[in-house]
Amino acid sequence: MGEKTTRGLQDVPGSSPDENEFPFGYPTNICEDVPDQKYLCSNCNNILKKALQTLCGHRYCSACLSWIVRNNKNVICQKCKEEDPSTLSEGSLLAEEREHSCEGNLCKEQNHVQTDTPSKEKNHSTPLISKDGCRFSEVGCSFRGSKEKIQEHEKAAVGAHMLLLLQHIKQLKASLCTAAKAANGSIPHSELNVNGAGKSISDLQIPGGLEISGDLEVDCFPGSSVSEDESVLQQLVREKVISELENKLHVFENIVSVLNKEVETSNLEITAFRRQSELDQNIIRGLELKIAELHRCLTQKDAGLSSLHKSLLFSEQASYDGVFLWKITDVGRKLQDSVTGRTVSLYSPAFYTAKYGYKVCLRVYLNGDGTGKGTHVSLFFVVMKGDYDALLPWPFRHKVTFMLLDQNNREHIIDAFRPDLTSASFQRPVNDMNVASGCPMFLPLSKLQSPKYAYVKEDTLFLKCIIETN
Repeated sequence: MGEKTTRGLQDVPGSSPDENEFPFGYPTNICEDVPDQKYLCSNCNNILKKALQTLCGHRYCSACLSWIVRNNKNVICQKCKEEDPSTLSEGSLLAEEREHSCEGNLCKEQNHVQTDTPSKEKNHSTPLISKDGCRFSEVGCSFRGSKEKIQEHEKAAVGAHMLLLLQHIKQLKASLCTAAKAANGSIPHSELNVNGAGKSISDLQIPGGLEISGDLEVDCFPGSSVSEDESVLQQLVREKVISELENKLHVFENIVSVLNKEVETSNLEITAFRRQSELDQNIIRGLELKIAELHRCLTQKDAGLSSLHKSLLFSEQASYDGVFLWKITDVGRKLQDSVTGRTVSLYSPAFYTAKYGYKVCLRVYLNGDGTGKGTHVSLFFVVMKGDYDALLPWPFRHKVTFMLLDQNNREHIIDAFRPDLTSASFQRPVNDMNVASGCPMFLPLSKLQSPKYAYVKEDTLFLKCIIETN
């Protein structure tokens, strides 16, 4: 381990930097256990500090890589040289702008604890999170991420991947034609190198979408009079190219097959979702209709209950002997409503002169009506349309007596009248009730509100009506 600490610097041109110029990675002795090789810098062999990963997959301290690139041109990754020189490619070239950061906690993943270092940095925490590449990286897709993210990416990017395959196969077709012409001697082998990286025919990448029937196109290998050795060489080149094409085509066929299955599965899921959505919509519409019907029934029942409540209230308050006592509460508020015109008059519940007699009620204007408006309480008698009017004598001719009770039982207000037999107020009702008739100046307002009397007590007054039925 110690011999390789500065090996990367010794293999590149230029003098090594001094301690201030080149900040090395963290020493390995800060960890309790020997760190894994993937956490060590490929240059200084110390624990990575601000790690960067090259295109070839090796890791360097940010400062190490920056120093190497700054002091050298076209530097090949040292690890690539050590592991397998025959695999060197353009990806092995080191360039700072081409590398990407390795995020994470290197020491924490190995359960190491850092001690004090010369730079006084403690509790080093930069974990390395492994990120895999997309299966279509060979044809130009640069997406990297966790397995879950890659699965989501490959499902979402089917169209983009197919375009990459098409472009890749088109490029391969052109490359194969060039290789075939070179094998025939029409193009020097030196021209087959790509971007100066020295790629041979075996290094060609497959571009997707080329239709291949198993044989190369004839115009890529025009016939010529060559020696037997050259013919054998050309045949070997053809066979090698075809073999590589068939292998790579098989790989892409598998990928396309997988993608087709995923697309079919997605289509089936979408169809199932649509069918379920239609069923849900039908259920929702049915429920909405039921709710509307229930709402209508509830409205009808509410109206019926209201009518029953009124009937019950009238039945409880009704009398059938021609004597009726009317209790009026909230007198102060109701008097104010009468003054402002909000509620001009009040009707009493209906009562009867007998079980099957006349149906009548009282109507009071607390702020007066007609000649008594604004000065008196006006009290009137109303003949209503009853269920037994056909059996009763008309016009109504019974004496009516009004009483405003003094709640201290000292001085009741009493007024009486006999019906005007020619008045429409006492004829058999045609509508729900006849025109009211009675006493427009029944009681002065000043007397109603005077503290000398107890006509209004606890904001309540009592009116009594007596009908002589003999």
